[in-house]
Amino acid sequence: MKKYAAIAAIIAIVSAPAFAANTQGGFTGPSATASASQTPAQSGGFVDANANLTTAAKVKEMKDDSWVKLRGNIVERLSDDRYLFRDASGTVNVDIDHKRWNGLTVSPQDKVELQGKVDKEWSDVEVDVKQISKIGQ
Repeated sequence: MKKYAAIAAIIAIVSAPAFAANTQGGFTGPSATASASQTPAQSGGFVDANANLTTAAKVKEMKDDSWVKLRGNIVERLSDDRYLFRDASGTVNVDIDHKRWNGLTVSPQDKVELQGKVDKEWSDVEVDVKQISKIGQ
């Protein structure tokens, strides 16, 4: 009998977060904005792959730690992990750690998509790349 009580207690404890996840908190009074639980969920539809793209020129104007997505070419290796990235708007330095390559080989002719964070120092701006992938021409 004690086994069944212990099992029932464990099941209750483990399943409690699942039930709690379905309820959403927040303000529900005058001037409250609609929360995710009050708006119908959208499923399917068109997603613009270029919606979050940034250009090399815009990176230099962005705040430190801003997330960016760049499309263009890596045209030159500057040092161990630093490269020169070029798109139609200009160039920006990018820092790509060895682990981010994941076995991918890229030449200056290959178009790539880089995702990462803007890293601003006193007089230098670069993108700390978190993900790199080749894309079609």
